[in-house]
Amino acid sequence: MKHILFLFLSLLPFLAWAQIPTVDPVGTFYSTNEDGEEETGDVNGTVRSVPFRVVFTANPTIPDGYKSQVWYEWTMWKSDEPGNILLRRNDETLEYDFRESGSFVVQLRAIFYGEEGVNEDYEFPQDDEDKKLITFTVSESKLEFPNAISPNGDGRNDELKPKEGYKSIVSFHAAVFNRWGQKLYSWDDIHGSWDGKQGGKRVKDGVYFLVVSAKGGDGIDYNIKKAINVISGYNNDEGQTGEDGIQ
Repeated sequence: MKHILFLFLSLLPFLAWAQIPTVDPVGTFYSTNEDGEEETGDVNGTVRSVPFRVVFTANPTIPDGYKSQVWYEWTMWKSDEPGNILLRRNDETLEYDFRESGSFVVQLRAIFYGEEGVNEDYEFPQDDEDKKLITFTVSESKLEFPNAISPNGDGRNDELKPKEGYKSIVSFHAAVFNRWGQKLYSWDDIHGSWDGKQGGKRVKDGVYFLVVSAKGGDGIDYNIKKAINVISGYNNDEGQTGEDGIQ
């Protein structure tokens, strides 16, 4: 029994050393997809389209023997500009709205203050191999519109809206006019659309005009002015032009 007690006491310093505090930084994104549905998930290693919000959490593990006081430091920079720090915060949880394109790196440092005479202060990470970097890319912007719509209720090309694949649009305004310059409809949400109606009634077939003013997360300004053909009698299953019938 004495031998067992001696062995246990001799292992106490090693057991105490093994009980080191840690952090497990995670970034969770919140965004809206092209269908207007909310999406969320781990941002690390992803390619996202702005705007979106990320909540960075430290997730500390603090063993007995350490004070509750912890010093945190979040740092963010672009991967191609490591010397240009974009953000530095000292909270356990960090929220940030992304509206700019590029490849980003986020790192968390933490100092755990040990009880005097029990544990020394512990800093995380200890070395480069211990770093837990969060990396992700914000895509360059893209915005295109079709040349025509066919609001006939067949579920295809019934509405005027951005083509699939638009990316990183941080501000948006669109309006539709008739040939006399009368505004028929306007919207400010990239997920919105025009259903080919005015005052609840379908407009006559013909040429209308779309004016769009938008800005991409990469700084590109979109000033789109184009004619839009409304062809309510068009059958998307016959005489198709391009992949979706109307381009």
